[in-house]
Amino acid sequence: MAETIPHNSGPQDLLAAYDYELPPELIAQAPARRRAQARLLHLPRHQGQAGHHRVASLTRLLRAGDLLVLNDTRVVPARLMAAKPSGGRVEILLLSPAQPHKRLGDGREVHQCLLRSHKTLAQGVRLRLSGEPEVWVRVLERSERGKALVEFPASALKLATDRGATPLPPYIKRPQGPNADDASRYQTVYAAHPGAVAAPTAGLHLSRELLAALARRGVGHTHLTLHVGYGTFAEPDPAQLAAGRLHSEWVEISPEAALAVARAKKRGGRVIAVGTTSLRSLEWRPGPGGVPQPGAGWCDLLIAPGHDLRVADGLITNFHLPRTTLLMLVATLAGRERVLAAYREAMARSYRFYSYGDAMLII
Repeated sequence: MAETIPHNSGPQDLLAAYDYELPPELIAQAPARRRAQARLLHLPRHQGQAGHHRVASLTRLLRAGDLLVLNDTRVVPARLMAAKPSGGRVEILLLSPAQPHKRLGDGREVHQCLLRSHKTLAQGVRLRLSGEPEVWVRVLERSERGKALVEFPASALKLATDRGATPLPPYIKRPQGPNADDASRYQTVYAAHPGAVAAPTAGLHLSRELLAALARRGVGHTHLTLHVGYGTFAEPDPAQLAAGRLHSEWVEISPEAALAVARAKKRGGRVIAVGTTSLRSLEWRPGPGGVPQPGAGWCDLLIAPGHDLRVADGLITNFHLPRTTLLMLVATLAGRERVLAAYREAMARSYRFYSYGDAMLII
């Protein structure tokens, strides 16, 4: 069983226990040339040495009856450029593009956004979005860490789709902005429901050909939706961590997905979450027999060592940043020391880290 961190540890103590040093050259700046050719470190969940493969080797590492659970959220080009009346440039990042903070009359919407500007923006200032025809938005309320409520005259999701850019993580350096490859490769092949501001990156490794090959070997898959929010990159809120909660993200689990999990468990198959977002969704509202309850809503579940996993038997994931709740979630499956040892081995073997990097299978 994964070890626990004492509950009386402060939030910063919790994160400090998941610290490590990564050479900057191991931060992947581009994806593998072919999705399934990324490297894959297989860490047995309970005991045993790590094995080293390619993602395509999942056809050997998984077995008939297993079920992959895929997050089919679609990344929205949620980074919008705007200008103040004085001409100064402002960057607007929609934090939950598919879920307005409030809907007003005449199609207007209020959204939680992150604003970046060289100068302080006054409350009430109007900003002109880049592109044609002319569209103005208004800053209604400012809060901490650059967050703000912004009023849009129409659907912010549609405006972003028409005018926005892919919101790549800050550690992927693109001085000229995202390129044409980013628009397709920072998206899973099964992305269906627009709403995320970051990709469920473990799924970036799965090609249509690999999913078909797995299906021929009796490994099924099903879909759920978690719209990944900016909180996946933001510094965790200490008060939330202390309360055992995390930033909220919108989750939808269909009756078909719940039924697929129930059938897999009945036949003795393993339920394998593809990505931390899928695992978080599965464990959000577990029902009898370890089957997730269908439904939709905001999930603020924090998964860390000591949490009893009720649904998922395994996880496919990328290598995560140090001092993050994502790394804490991964340690829930195999223990903090074993996971950090696997990270050290991955670094020694020059695995590529983070969103465009290599993958890890824990089962």
